Amino acid sequence: MKNQQSLQGIISIIALVCLAAGWFNFFSPEINNLLSRKIFYVLIGISFFLQAPLLSNRNFTYAMYAAAAVCVIGAFLPVDSKLSGIKTIGLLAGIILSFTNRPNRVQ
Repeated sequence: MKNQQSLQGIISIIALVCLAAGWFNFFSPEINNLLSRKIFYVLIGISFFLQAPLLSNRNFTYAMYAAAAVCVIGAFLPVDSKLSGIKTIGLLAGIILSFTNRPNRVQ
């Protein structure tokens, strides 16, 4: 479980590095688009997939798997497709699920 959390964290950081590299145009336009519009969403989808079994609420677990799938599927849709925006919906859903499932701290 601890290794899975570590792996999920590492993948999330790599995804953010891909996004930053794409935004700041470190590479050619083709590579920047690949990093920020495809690889980023695939890595975030993998991260959500690894996080899903760690969620305490089973309903959130299935929703997180769905968010992961939407991120990955959306990453492979053509950029000019009307459905390509679903990857952003998957990203937002996964982030919301991550934050709403955090344990409450008792002080």
